[in-house]
Amino acid sequence: MAVTPVVLALSRSGESVAHRVADLLGAPVHGRAGRVDRADAWFDNALDHARDLFAAGHPVVGVCASGILIRAVAPLLSDKRAEPPVLSVSDDGAVVVPLLGGHRGANRLAARIADGLGARAAVTTAGDLALGVALDAPPPGYVLENPEAAKDVMARLLAGEGAQVTGDAPWLADLPRGDGPVVACSAAPVEAELVFRPQVAVLGLGASRDCPVDEMAALVDRVLNEAGIAPGAVAAVASLDLKGDEPAILAVARRLGRPLRLFDAAALERESPRCANRSDVVLAEIGTQGVAENAALAVAGADATLAVAKQKTAHATAALALAPAPLVDLPGRARGRLSVVGIGPGQASWRTPEVSRLLAEADTLVGYGLYIDLLGPLAAGKERHDFPLGGEEDRCRHALELAGQGNNVALVCSGDAGIYAMGALVFELMDRTDKGVSDAARRVEVVCSPGVSALQAAAARAGAPLGHDFCAISLSDLLTPREDIVKRLHAAAHGDFVIAFYNPVSKRRRTLLTEARDILLDHRPADTPVLLASSLGRPEEEIRYRRLDQLDVDEVDMLTVVLVGSSQSRLARLGEGPRMFTPRGYARKVGL
Repeated sequence: MAVTPVVLALSRSGESVAHRVADLLGAPVHGRAGRVDRADAWFDNALDHARDLFAAGHPVVGVCASGILIRAVAPLLSDKRAEPPVLSVSDDGAVVVPLLGGHRGANRLAARIADGLGARAAVTTAGDLALGVALDAPPPGYVLENPEAAKDVMARLLAGEGAQVTGDAPWLADLPRGDGPVVACSAAPVEAELVFRPQVAVLGLGASRDCPVDEMAALVDRVLNEAGIAPGAVAAVASLDLKGDEPAILAVARRLGRPLRLFDAAALERESPRCANRSDVVLAEIGTQGVAENAALAVAGADATLAVAKQKTAHATAALALAPAPLVDLPGRARGRLSVVGIGPGQASWRTPEVSRLLAEADTLVGYGLYIDLLGPLAAGKERHDFPLGGEEDRCRHALELAGQGNNVALVCSGDAGIYAMGALVFELMDRTDKGVSDAARRVEVVCSPGVSALQAAAARAGAPLGHDFCAISLSDLLTPREDIVKRLHAAAHGDFVIAFYNPVSKRRRTLLTEARDILLDHRPADTPVLLASSLGRPEEEIRYRRLDQLDVDEVDMLTVVLVGSSQSRLARLGEGPRMFTPRGYARKVGL
């Protein structure tokens, strides 16, 4: 999914312009709370919000002073080839300034906005100004094979050399001609200083289960060589939806850096009349007379030709179709993706950039409603599937089935999704043969991204209580037998671990925390420090310290993490207040 631009409205003076820009781009407006009257989502701090959007990969268009956006994203700048565009539009809509990502779409966005507003696009990149074109930003349907060479070629052209342009590259029509650098646009292998590839080829692939990756790779190379097509001219890899998780096919798509497009058997069968190879055996087996040729033609379009008919090895088949013009919109569906993300305990600054990016890329959000609400503007404009507290299995199954339909889904968890959250349940459902999920859901890509866990957040607020060996124990006996929990409590107490207690109490569960305290008192001092951390990262956050023998269950609720120190943990009495830490043994090392 292409990440949608976001338009920022910071003041009433620029609010109407922000909405005009949003209409031009089909983008949402995020408004500063209390400063504008109408928006699709709201934020409180402009710098933090612009930074979050940029980190998530959203193109950012701010109707505001350029300096606000520059200060917001400056700490994150590292790779101009990967960073999203950032543009500033004046409050009166007279000037559009592409600040970053000029050759990653910012200049095109600026021109589009300027045309719509009747404004001036203040483009400053040398190539656009002097030559009327950015060599490293070809139009949709083309890719630059060697972007690292663009800077040198552009410098030579700016110095007065003319280019030797070969092939059909209409956007380069005004480039000065001469006997300087060779700039080629070709689907065939070619030698040139700068090489553009029209996206006209589609690889159709089929495979038996667990086809060797190197076998498929060799077959693909053979097909491309026979067709005289460079790998960079491949627009997509295509196959039957039942092969959406086939490692050999996925490896080809990754190696080429191209999307995988999938079709059901009925859609592929509609292509059979134009195919060179048709099989009744395959038809009876999977519902279509062929896979490789059919899939290639399905993506390449009605006017495509079959450049290489099906070739096969022991476990793989491949075919190549050529479209008459570069492909921009690709038919079929993507392999579904489920991103299992932990957003941290609460505050946005604890959310990792990778999690923000996965959330931005997702078209659908699934999760406990409160957790999705914590995303604030990042959830705006996305399809939401809110679930109440509890019903975790229904939540995970729903997310997997949505991804199985080809959607890009984010399953939103608090803390870290793999620590007492939904991560393990997702894989359990995929692994089950009974009461699991559909075959389509089992074939989705699952991406797990780490988050700041509650125990990490609590430890950071306290100081460094996890400085030595520690463990986490959930005191919920809803899924784990009580006797197993007690056994783990005794083991942790005997091992003198620092212990983070998750799910310490609920309205009905009140006794296990008291029992845990009593077990621990048999193994560590009564004055062992205990941290009670509630509502971490939220406005109502509360940090309290207690002695182990004074730990009272009535001070603890469902939003509290209880961190019990080991026999070596202590509180440092500092001017700013107590800080909890567990020494690792450095004092012994230096003889103290």
